[in-house]
Amino acid sequence: MTRFPMHLLAGALCVGLAASNSWRLHATALAGCGLAAAAVAAAESPPARLILLAVALCCCGWWWGSTRLDGLDRSPMEREIGRAGRAVVVITAPPRRGRYEVRAQGMLRSYAGRALHERVQLELPHGRAPPQGTVLEVLARVERPRGPAEGFDERTWLRRHGIHVVLHADEVRRVGRRGGIGGIADRLRERLGDSIAPRVTGERRAVIEGIVLGDDEALAERTSDDFRASGLYHLLAVSGQNVVFVAGAVLALAWLIGISRWIAEIGALGAIAAYVLAVGPQPSVVRAGIAGAVASFAWLTGRLRDAWYVLLLGAVALLAWNPYLVFDPGFQLSFAAVAAIFTVAPPIMRRLEGYPLPRALRGGVAISTACGVVTAPILWFQFSALPILAVPANALAEPAMPVLLALAFATAVLDAVCPPAAAVVAWVNGWVAWYIALCAHFVGSLPFAQLQGATALVALLGSTGLAAYAWRRWRTPSSPRT
Repeated sequence: MTRFPMHLLAGALCVGLAASNSWRLHATALAGCGLAAAAVAAAESPPARLILLAVALCCCGWWWGSTRLDGLDRSPMEREIGRAGRAVVVITAPPRRGRYEVRAQGMLRSYAGRALHERVQLELPHGRAPPQGTVLEVLARVERPRGPAEGFDERTWLRRHGIHVVLHADEVRRVGRRGGIGGIADRLRERLGDSIAPRVTGERRAVIEGIVLGDDEALAERTSDDFRASGLYHLLAVSGQNVVFVAGAVLALAWLIGISRWIAEIGALGAIAAYVLAVGPQPSVVRAGIAGAVASFAWLTGRLRDAWYVLLLGAVALLAWNPYLVFDPGFQLSFAAVAAIFTVAPPIMRRLEGYPLPRALRGGVAISTACGVVTAPILWFQFSALPILAVPANALAEPAMPVLLALAFATAVLDAVCPPAAAVVAWVNGWVAWYIALCAHFVGSLPFAQLQGATALVALLGSTGLAAYAWRRWRTPSSPRT
């Protein structure tokens, strides 16, 4: 315990933040924090101080999480449900097209002449979707979000993101674009979206945008279903691999032109921040951005890098912003997958060393197997489905991911200085995107690619038992024969 004090403290803070979802404490948590802090000052032995400090941080996290949840649950607009009025709304996320309407999350600036600041979901008439960052004046009717239907509870999902009402707009008029940090993020996203795949259209462009920006809106429904069934849908969520390429490209460029490492690391920090702003606050990209920033700071300060500590810092940052994220599938899958890479993948990699496989393929199989085993319970609990061919699908598609990311970011740079060259690189990258989509279509279209419902539960229990047996056999040395 005393060997990893910072891990214990960060973990205690995470526990307190997550505990606020089960029971909200305010004065009690603050009193506990104060008592623990006083006990820390009075304690004589270092282990006792460490334990009491962890208790104090847990209480502080519990208090802060309770306060944040109270803020997220507060909604002045709930009093307006069933009424209609004029509102000014800023679109804060990429709109998504439904069958009959366009849905977009936004920030309400005013309603019926009253200044407000509340997150809402806006439903617009079917047509051209306004870009992220647009300021709209609408005549809208205030309604509650939809309840549970077809396995999805939209009302609960939106509430956990601080959204309590839906504005059904009848009249829509654009009145401007937002400014500030949000406006910078909008322009970065628009610029990156325009430059990563110039002159590439259709499914190939949709795949590139999904992998680079985490936006699957342009994907056809069949393509999305095949990515899910094949176990490749995680490729469409921005991950640490994207952040590594952004930072690595800046460092490589600085090395080529002879810039000092200090300036290069600062440039990498700026590039990471710009990329996180461009793609939005997804749990996986925030975690990866924090990891990249901590790695750069670690080099600048000469301190050692600790993967587990960085992972805990990412969890603290996300849960401090929204403790409800502990229920979010993206949060759960992202952190479970990284933990699997740290713990389960290395022994699998060692077991595969005796097989005649390239090292890169062994690594891909080990990581895919580890992530598949660890995230399988989450997938079943959240979606009642299991992609059982995820390991071979990832073994086929993963080698193309670094190529696609490298070509996409190279295209974005070239588009600013030489658009014809950027178009050529984008055309090549379109074929890489086609190959990844082909892997998803081929594996996802197989009739046994995905199990659902009770069948998936039986398969999960069986695979868990088999994995536990295999792990025990691997960890237990075989006894010599007599």
